[in-house]
Amino acid sequence: MKKTYAVFGLGRYGIAVARELVEHGMEVIAVDSDERIVNTAADELPICKCADITDPDVIRQLGISNVDVVIIAMANNLEASVMAVTLCKEIGVKTVIAKCANEMHQKILTRVGADKVVFPENESGIRLAKNLLSSGFVDMVSLAKNVSMIELDVKPEWLGKNLIQLNLRKKYSINVVALRRNDMVSVDIDPNAPLKADDKLIVIANTEKLSKLR
Repeated sequence: MKKTYAVFGLGRYGIAVARELVEHGMEVIAVDSDERIVNTAADELPICKCADITDPDVIRQLGISNVDVVIIAMANNLEASVMAVTLCKEIGVKTVIAKCANEMHQKILTRVGADKVVFPENESGIRLAKNLLSSGFVDMVSLAKNVSMIELDVKPEWLGKNLIQLNLRKKYSINVVALRRNDMVSVDIDPNAPLKADDKLIVIANTEKLSKLR
Protein backbone atom coordinates (compact mmCIF):
# COMPACT_ATOMS: atom_id res chain seq x y z
CA MET A 1 0.00 0.00 0.00
CA LYS A 2 1.18 3.51 -0.80
CA LYS A 3 1.85 5.79 2.12
CA THR A 4 -0.08 9.03 2.45
CA TYR A 5 1.53 12.36 3.28
CA ALA A 6 0.63 15.83 4.49
CA VAL A 7 2.80 18.90 4.02
CA PHE A 8 2.19 21.91 6.27
CA GLY A 9 3.69 25.13 4.92
CA LEU A 10 4.12 25.68 1.19
CA GLY A 11 7.22 27.83 1.04
CA ARG A 12 10.09 26.80 -1.22
CA TYR A 13 10.97 23.77 0.93
CA GLY A 14 7.42 22.56 1.50
CA ILE A 15 6.36 22.93 -2.11
CA ALA A 16 9.46 21.00 -3.25
CA VAL A 17 8.59 18.09 -0.95
CA ALA A 18 4.93 18.06 -1.96
CA ARG A 19 5.64 18.37 -5.68
CA GLU A 20 8.16 15.52 -5.67
CA LEU A 21 5.79 13.21 -3.80
CA VAL A 22 2.84 14.04 -6.07
CA GLU A 23 4.93 13.53 -9.20
CA HIS A 24 5.64 9.99 -7.98
CA GLY A 25 1.97 9.20 -7.54
CA MET A 26 1.69 9.72 -3.79
CA GLU A 27 -1.43 11.12 -2.12
CA VAL A 28 -0.46 14.42 -0.51
CA ILE A 29 -2.54 16.87 1.52
CA ALA A 30 -0.80 20.24 1.09
CA VAL A 31 -1.76 22.99 3.56
CA ASP A 32 -0.85 26.64 4.02
CA SER A 33 -2.52 29.53 5.84
CA ASP A 34 -1.87 31.97 2.97
CA GLU A 35 -4.69 31.80 0.42
CA ARG A 36 -2.53 33.35 -2.30
CA ILE A 37 0.12 30.63 -1.89
CA VAL A 38 -2.54 27.92 -1.87
CA ASN A 39 -4.17 29.22 -5.05
CA THR A 40 -0.80 29.17 -6.82
CA ALA A 41 0.15 25.70 -5.56
CA ALA A 42 -3.26 24.24 -6.43
CA ASP A 43 -2.26 24.16 -10.10
CA GLU A 44 0.17 21.32 -9.40
CA LEU A 45 -1.02 19.83 -6.10
CA PRO A 46 -4.41 18.04 -6.36
CA ILE A 47 -5.25 18.34 -2.63
CA CYS A 48 -4.30 21.86 -1.56
CA LYS A 49 -6.04 23.52 1.39
CA CYS A 50 -5.96 26.96 2.98
CA ALA A 51 -6.20 26.30 6.71
CA ASP A 52 -4.78 27.02 10.16
CA ILE A 53 -2.98 23.85 11.19
CA THR A 54 -2.63 25.08 14.78
CA ASP A 55 -6.38 24.55 15.23
CA PRO A 56 -7.22 21.04 16.56
CA ASP A 57 -10.61 21.08 14.78
CA VAL A 58 -8.93 21.86 11.46
CA ILE A 59 -6.48 18.99 11.92
CA ARG A 60 -9.37 16.61 12.49
CA GLN A 61 -11.42 17.96 9.56
CA LEU A 62 -8.47 17.50 7.21
CA GLY A 63 -8.27 13.83 8.18
CA ILE A 64 -4.65 14.07 9.30
CA SER A 65 -5.10 11.13 11.68
CA ASN A 66 -5.23 8.90 8.58
CA VAL A 67 -1.94 10.22 7.18
CA ASP A 68 1.24 8.14 7.50
CA VAL A 69 3.80 10.97 7.37
CA VAL A 70 3.42 14.68 8.11
CA ILE A 71 6.11 17.13 7.00
CA ILE A 72 5.96 20.46 8.86
CA ALA A 73 7.85 22.99 6.74
CA MET A 74 7.41 26.20 8.72
CA ALA A 75 10.87 26.87 10.16
CA ASN A 76 10.18 30.60 10.41
CA ASN A 77 7.24 30.03 12.77
CA LEU A 78 8.35 28.01 15.78
CA GLU A 79 5.09 28.42 17.70
CA ALA A 80 3.02 27.07 14.80
CA SER A 81 5.51 24.24 14.23
CA VAL A 82 5.39 23.20 17.89
CA MET A 83 1.60 23.24 17.90
CA ALA A 84 1.42 21.26 14.66
CA VAL A 85 3.86 18.61 15.92
CA THR A 86 1.94 18.28 19.19
CA LEU A 87 -1.46 17.98 17.52
CA CYS A 88 -0.22 15.43 14.98
CA LYS A 89 1.32 13.20 17.63
CA GLU A 90 -1.78 13.49 19.83
CA ILE A 91 -4.01 12.13 17.06
CA GLY A 92 -1.61 9.27 16.36
CA VAL A 93 0.41 10.27 13.29
CA LYS A 94 3.26 7.77 13.26
CA THR A 95 5.94 9.90 11.60
CA VAL A 96 6.22 13.68 11.94
CA ILE A 97 9.13 15.46 10.24
CA ALA A 98 9.71 19.13 11.07
CA LYS A 99 11.92 21.74 9.43
CA CYS A 100 13.83 23.93 11.89
CA ALA A 101 15.75 27.20 11.79
CA ASN A 102 18.49 26.47 14.34
CA GLU A 103 19.74 23.98 16.93
CA MET A 104 17.60 25.42 19.73
CA HIS A 105 14.47 24.96 17.60
CA GLN A 106 15.64 21.44 16.82
CA LYS A 107 15.79 20.59 20.52
CA ILE A 108 12.34 22.06 21.15
CA LEU A 109 10.69 20.27 18.22
CA THR A 110 12.31 16.98 19.20
CA ARG A 111 11.14 17.40 22.78
CA VAL A 112 7.50 17.95 21.76
CA GLY A 113 7.52 14.77 19.67
CA ALA A 114 8.96 15.33 16.19
CA ASP A 115 10.40 12.05 14.90
CA LYS A 116 12.94 13.83 12.69
CA VAL A 117 14.02 17.45 12.53
CA VAL A 118 15.78 18.71 9.41
CA PHE A 119 17.85 21.78 8.68
CA PRO A 120 16.82 23.03 5.22
CA GLU A 121 20.38 24.05 4.35
CA ASN A 122 21.52 20.47 5.01
CA GLU A 123 18.65 18.59 3.40
CA SER A 124 16.64 19.92 0.48
CA GLY A 125 12.93 19.29 0.18
CA ILE A 126 13.53 17.20 -2.93
CA ARG A 127 16.12 15.04 -1.16
CA LEU A 128 13.76 14.45 1.77
CA ALA A 129 10.98 13.40 -0.61
CA LYS A 130 13.32 11.08 -2.51
CA ASN A 131 14.41 9.41 0.74
CA LEU A 132 10.78 8.85 1.72
CA LEU A 133 9.92 7.51 -1.73
CA SER A 134 12.94 5.26 -2.17
CA SER A 135 12.89 3.59 1.20
CA GLY A 136 9.68 4.27 3.09
CA PHE A 137 11.89 5.04 6.08
CA VAL A 138 13.30 8.21 7.56
CA ASP A 139 17.07 8.65 7.67
CA MET A 140 18.57 8.83 11.13
CA VAL A 141 21.98 9.86 9.83
CA SER A 142 23.11 10.40 6.28
CA LEU A 143 26.63 8.96 6.07
CA ALA A 144 27.27 9.50 2.38
CA LYS A 145 25.37 10.25 -0.81
CA ASN A 146 23.55 6.89 -0.91
CA VAL A 147 24.43 5.43 2.50
CA SER A 148 22.44 6.08 5.66
CA MET A 149 22.03 4.83 9.18
CA ILE A 150 18.35 4.00 9.56
CA GLU A 151 16.08 2.61 12.26
CA LEU A 152 13.77 -0.19 11.08
CA ASP A 153 10.74 -1.70 12.73
CA VAL A 154 10.81 -5.48 12.94
CA LYS A 155 8.57 -6.79 10.17
CA PRO A 156 5.81 -9.24 11.20
CA GLU A 157 7.44 -12.07 9.25
CA TRP A 158 10.69 -11.55 11.19
CA LEU A 159 9.13 -12.10 14.63
CA GLY A 160 10.60 -15.05 16.50
CA LYS A 161 13.49 -15.40 14.06
CA ASN A 162 17.09 -14.44 14.72
CA LEU A 163 19.53 -12.45 12.59
CA ILE A 164 21.31 -15.56 11.37
CA GLN A 165 18.04 -16.99 10.06
CA LEU A 166 17.00 -13.70 8.45
CA ASN A 167 20.35 -13.12 6.71
CA LEU A 168 19.45 -9.46 6.11
CA ARG A 169 22.80 -8.60 4.60
CA LYS A 170 22.32 -11.03 1.75
CA LYS A 171 18.60 -10.37 1.19
CA TYR A 172 18.49 -6.60 1.57
CA SER A 173 22.14 -5.41 1.54
CA ILE A 174 21.83 -3.97 5.05
CA ASN A 175 24.19 -4.31 7.98
CA VAL A 176 22.67 -4.42 11.47
CA VAL A 177 24.80 -2.36 13.88
CA ALA A 178 22.53 -2.07 16.93
CA LEU A 179 19.24 -3.18 18.46
CA ARG A 180 16.80 -0.90 20.27
CA ARG A 181 14.69 -2.70 22.89
CA ASN A 182 12.68 -1.04 25.68
CA ASP A 183 14.34 2.31 24.91
CA MET A 184 17.77 0.75 25.41
CA VAL A 185 20.23 0.53 22.52
CA SER A 186 22.69 -2.37 22.39
CA VAL A 187 25.53 -2.83 19.93
CA ASP A 188 26.39 -6.22 21.42
CA ILE A 189 23.71 -8.16 19.59
CA ASP A 190 23.25 -11.90 20.03
CA PRO A 191 22.66 -13.14 16.45
CA ASN A 192 20.92 -16.25 17.82
CA ALA A 193 18.35 -14.33 19.89
CA PRO A 194 14.80 -14.17 18.44
CA LEU A 195 13.46 -10.73 17.56
CA LYS A 196 10.47 -9.29 19.43
CA ALA A 197 7.55 -7.18 18.23
CA ASP A 198 8.74 -3.91 19.78
CA ASP A 199 12.37 -4.29 18.70
CA LYS A 200 13.92 -1.82 16.29
CA LEU A 201 17.00 -2.55 14.21
CA ILE A 202 19.54 0.19 13.59
CA VAL A 203 21.20 -0.54 10.27
CA ILE A 204 23.63 0.92 7.76
CA ALA A 205 22.35 0.53 4.25
CA ASN A 206 22.42 1.69 0.67
CA THR A 207 19.33 3.90 0.66
CA GLU A 208 18.35 2.97 -2.88
CA LYS A 209 18.23 -0.75 -2.05
CA LEU A 210 15.87 -0.25 0.90
CA SER A 211 12.94 -0.20 -1.52
CA LYS A 212 12.99 -4.00 -1.15
CA LEU A 213 11.69 -3.54 2.40
CA ARG A 214 8.66 -1.37 1.54
